[in-house]
Amino acid sequence: MLFDDTYRTIKEKSTGLYKEKGSKFIALAMPFESEAAIKAELESIRKEYYDARHHCYAYVLGPDKSAWRVNDDGEPSGTAGRPIHGQIQSFDLTNILVVVIRYFGGTKLGVSGLINAYKSATQDALQQAEIIEKTVNEIYELKFTYANMNDVMRVVKDENVDIIDSQFGIECIITYRIRKSMADIVNSKFRKSYDNIIIYKGNE
Repeated sequence: MLFDDTYRTIKEKSTGLYKEKGSKFIALAMPFESEAAIKAELESIRKEYYDARHHCYAYVLGPDKSAWRVNDDGEPSGTAGRPIHGQIQSFDLTNILVVVIRYFGGTKLGVSGLINAYKSATQDALQQAEIIEKTVNEIYELKFTYANMNDVMRVVKDENVDIIDSQFGIECIITYRIRKSMADIVNSKFRKSYDNIIIYKGNE
C-alpha cells in the first residue's frame, strides 16, 4: 500500500488531573470531527467551569492532522496550548480536543512549571483514554442504468461496499462509503460499464 489510510483517536471522553502548589489542572480529552462541534463544546466547558482561571486547549482534526489549533487562554505564550498539543502528537492522535482547566492556587509556577503542569494533566487524560484505530473512508455517488443493476450489485456484494443511500428508478443512484485503500479497485470495477458515472463526494 502506497499510503496509510488509518488514524488513531480516542473512543470517548477521558479525564486527567495534575496538582502543583495549590493549583489544580483538570484535563478533558474528547473525540471530535468538526471545528463547529469543538467551538460549541468549548463554550459549554467555559460555562460549566466558570469559576476557573484558565481554559486552555489544543485540538487536531483530519486523518492527515492538517487542521489544528492551540490556545493559552491568558497563560504566558507557549506554556499551555503547545504542551497540550505536544502530548496529542506524542500519542499520535487526531480528531481530538483536549481542554485543561486551571484553578489557581495562589502561587505562580513559572514558565517551566506551567509547561510541565499542562503537559502532565494532558498526559494523564490520554493515558486514561481508550485509543482506537479508524480507517479513512471515501464517499462516492454512482449513477447507472437499471440494465446494469445486477453487475453493480455483484460488485457491492463481492467488495463489501457500504451503501449509505440508494435510489432506484429509470436512473439508479447509490451513495457508498469505501476504505480509501480499496477505492481505486472498487471504482475500476464499477467503471467497466461505460454507462456508469462515479462522483467523488468527500472523505471521512
